[in-house]
Amino acid sequence: MDLKLLAYLQTFLTERRRNLFDKVLSERTRHITVVVEDVYQLHNTSAVIRSCESFGIQELNVIEEVNVKRIDREIAMGAQKWVDVQRHTNTKECIHSLKTKGYRIIATTPHQKAYPLDNFDITDKAAIFFGRETEGLSQEVIDMADDFIYIPMVGFTESLNISVSAAITLQHIMAKLKTSEVQWRLSSIEVLEKKMEWTKKMIKDVDRIEARWRENTQT
Repeated sequence: MDLKLLAYLQTFLTERRRNLFDKVLSERTRHITVVVEDVYQLHNTSAVIRSCESFGIQELNVIEEVNVKRIDREIAMGAQKWVDVQRHTNTKECIHSLKTKGYRIIATTPHQKAYPLDNFDITDKAAIFFGRETEGLSQEVIDMADDFIYIPMVGFTESLNISVSAAITLQHIMAKLKTSEVQWRLSSIEVLEKKMEWTKKMIKDVDRIEARWRENTQT
């Protein structure tokens, strides 16, 4: 990370934008990541991206083994610019990758072994899986999951829309993390990397500006 370059590029941003980057990044986490598996309705995936961005989840994993979709920018409301979207073409590969990174696999399902969201243990890194609108999560996810959680409901409805479920789940988990002693925030290096990435996104013709800066600093 070239801190001098970052400082230079940030002079092209307003003070308000720089302060906003600092504020938002101080609330971001990779302690929790979200996974959506083969969601059919495009607006549902886009809405989940928006919820991730709103509640401070930096990374979303999208499994597209059956349904391949593009992000609906209108529904995501620009959130896709600030959330890292990782695409996977295979459920098993996605789970293996997440486990390699130290994530517990958490399936959202009214499974017989599932426990209420209130009882979710936030101590360790967790990947929260949400499934298809009608079928829910695949048997592959259920078989490979470390734990199961559900949102308790008292009405006649047995399930919620995936985007609603994700929003409720993420708000609850993040609120719980913020009152805990868990080290859930991004590392200082991760913050600087995101700040550089976001700063470059805000500057028109940034490649030319960076190249000129490098030429001037080398002379």
